[in-house]
Amino acid sequence: MSPAKSQTPQELNAEVARLNEELQMREQLIQQLSQELFRLVKGDANLLPAPDLAERHQAQMVALREQLQEMEQQVKFYQEQIAERDTEVYQLRQSVQELTDRSRMLEQVVQELPGVYRQKFSERLNEVMEKVELLQRENKQLHAELQSVSYRLAQKSRRPSGLDLPSFQNRGSGSVDVPSLGNA
Repeated sequence: MSPAKSQTPQELNAEVARLNEELQMREQLIQQLSQELFRLVKGDANLLPAPDLAERHQAQMVALREQLQEMEQQVKFYQEQIAERDTEVYQLRQSVQELTDRSRMLEQVVQELPGVYRQKFSERLNEVMEKVELLQRENKQLHAELQSVSYRLAQKSRRPSGLDLPSFQNRGSGSVDVPSLGNA
């Protein structure tokens, strides 16, 4: 607001009219608020819902609570299902890890098998070769002994008469034919 001396009377009248309008509007708002407060404090019947409307609201609330409980049960059920699945997934992951480790171990064993078989075969072959060499030496020794014994037997079988002379048959006269040696 500007000082009153500088305004004209028309401007002052307009200002007064505007302030009166604001004052009336404020009074109306205060009156409406007073009535609302009075109704709220007194419990005006217009503010309370109708009994049948209240029953419908109550029934809706009960139905909504039941639906909420059902939803909570479903959520609980699904959470249990998820927990079970998580447990299964964890166990399966452990099984997969164990099987993977076992598979790697078996792959390593399979890769080492040819070397192990060569080594075992070589060890067994060495044993067999040693036995074969031993048997061959024994065989040579026995063969030598057999030849020695055969030779000795042959020598012994020739000696019993001293000489190995042919036998002559008696021809009737009692004389013995001696072969001639020619003109000796």
